[in-house]
Order: sequence, then C-alpha cells, then structure tokens
Amino acid sequence: MHPAVTHRSRPMGRVVALVAGAALAVTVPFAAYADSVGVTVRTPGATAGPASAFAEITTDAACSSGLISGGGVSQTIGTGTSSNGNKINGTVPSPDGSTEYLASTGVVGTDVTHWLGIGGSGGAVNGSFSSTPYAMCFTSGLVDHTQVVMDKLAGPTAAGTVGLVTATCPAGTRLLGGGARITPASVGSLKPIASFPTFDDSAHGFGRKAAADGETDPDSWTAVGWNGGGGNSDNTTYAYAICSGNGIDTEGATVTVRHTSVSGPTTATSGRTATTGCAEGDGTLVSGGAAISGGSLTTTDFTGPGSVGDHLNGSYPSTSRAVPVTDGTTTAAYWTADAHTGAGSSPNTYTDAWALCADDGI
Repeated sequence: MHPAVTHRSRPMGRVVALVAGAALAVTVPFAAYADSVGVTVRTPGATAGPASAFAEITTDAACSSGLISGGGVSQTIGTGTSSNGNKINGTVPSPDGSTEYLASTGVVGTDVTHWLGIGGSGGAVNGSFSSTPYAMCFTSGLVDHTQVVMDKLAGPTAAGTVGLVTATCPAGTRLLGGGARITPASVGSLKPIASFPTFDDSAHGFGRKAAADGETDPDSWTAVGWNGGGGNSDNTTYAYAICSGNGIDTEGATVTVRHTSVSGPTTATSGRTATTGCAEGDGTLVSGGAAISGGSLTTTDFTGPGSVGDHLNGSYPSTSRAVPVTDGTTTAAYWTADAHTGAGSSPNTYTDAWALCADDGI
C-alpha cells in the first residue's frame, strides 16, 4: 500500500478516454435512460499540445445557455513510448474560460458556465497530443443557481505517494459534479489520478472511499494527486464540488451514483477504459468521474496504482462504447474513464468510472 497524504477542511461552517495505446475494455452494466431534466454537452473540439516537455495547455468548453453541472476532458496521445508523456493536469470549473479557482477555499464561485480541460506533458511529447474539454450544461429543470466549493492540499511530495483532498457541499444543497487539478505543470510526474463523488461521513472515510454504485445523494467530491517522483516543490492538489445553490428546495430530488471498475491497465505503454451509465429511473446524466488506482475504491481508503507513471487521459461523457459525445448532444447517458500506464508495467491496477444521474425533483 502506498502511503497517502490526506486533508479535510470545512470552510464556512458546514461547508466543509479515447484510444490510449493498447487494447481497451468497456464495461457497461446498465442501460441508460433520459428524464425530463435537460442537459446539453458543449465542446469546442480538440486543442493541440503541449508541444514541449513539462508544460500544459488550457482548453475551455462554455455553456451557451444554462449553468454547468460538471464537465470532463479527453485526450489524443498518439502511439509509442512518447504517448506516455501526455496526461490530464486538470478538469475544473471556471467563471470565464481562463480564470481558475486556486486561491481561497470554501465557496469560490456561483452560477459558473465554463469548464476547463487542462492537458499536461512529462518528459516526452509528440505531435498527436491534444485535449478536448466538455461542459455539461443545464438547459431545463433541475436548478437555476449553482455554487463551486474548492479545497486544496499541499502535496503530494514524496515519490509514489498520493495527496487526497475533499470538497463538501453546503448543508441543504445537492452535489451535481466535481473536478480535480494539480500544480505546477513543471513537475511532469505530478498528475491527478482520481476525481470522484463521495460522502462526508465515517462510512466513506470522510472522502477517502468513493461513493458506490447505487448510492444516492453524495455530498462531496474527492481529488487525488499522484507524484511519480520527478519533483516535490510547491506541489498542490485541488478538489472542486459543483453544488446546487443555497435556498433551492431539493426535497424529493435524488442524485444517484453509478460506478464500474475494470482491471488494468497493467502492461507498460498501454491504456484501459471503463464506462458506466444511468439506469432506468435514475434520471439524466449530469456529470461523472474517473480514477486509476490500486482498486476497491468504494470499500477501502484510496491507494495508488501499481506504477509511478500511471495517469489519466480522459474523464468524459460518452456513448456506451466509450466514444466521446459531440457538441450539442442532449442525450448523453454514459461516462468513460480513460487510464494509461507509463513506461513500466503496473500490476494490480484498476480503472474506475462514475456517473451522477439526477431526477427532475430538484
């Protein structure tokens, strides 16, 4: 088991993947259905880069109408050993398409309409690298105000360790989605390897265990940073929770978690995908999450994957076959996690995907 650095805070009172190398696997345990909540996916398409090592690019998906409930990012990484150098550095909300919430913790923004997909590089690059962001936008029903809660952790520092931080929604609100971020980009071995819904309670280790399939109304979002060993100066991991606004009547509304886990990737320079979707009666897909880890994330505290080079290349709305949806899609019902190894083998490693499905009671 890898040692973990964890952090919890409760600001403001109660505020407490695309083709990736080798063979892919898709697990779809549920048929997906839509409800009367309206959610439209917005994406501008791919942005190339980074073109240099130890750098990052920021891409923006904007809601032309409505507010974000969450978002994602997918990457094109090319083939061969250089493909190991592309990684997600962040999948996060933004007020304007460029500004990030990196300073104060607690409630940092309201009624956000932009989602950033941030692609990073390690020590290798190739011309195939690109990132595509996705914004999940409310277009009818559900909520007319949202808020972003952020918490952050100094770390991880030592090689092969995780830094886990959890953001929790204010009392009386509903978790709708979330995101994860690491800085600085100059530490090429640093990356977020998990971003998932959870609960601020002892049964879930106050965020260290993920929400399980079929659980309802999670109130928190956890982000996990992973340090492959290339540096430890000023490393920071950020977690973001997208919550319904204060004063909105959420009585009778339900947000249902759908989750799946698959074994792998284990072979060097290879990828693995996991896909899950909303079941009949769950309502509409509003967001999702992803992880690469040592497995059993819903029953034990988070542990790191089998290799320091492991990373994520995607967490995005998709078809049942793990294909990212296109701009303007109003029937997205699945969420895919895209995980990738580095240059070394990665035994006992798992890929997990979560979907958050909301009914029309909010």
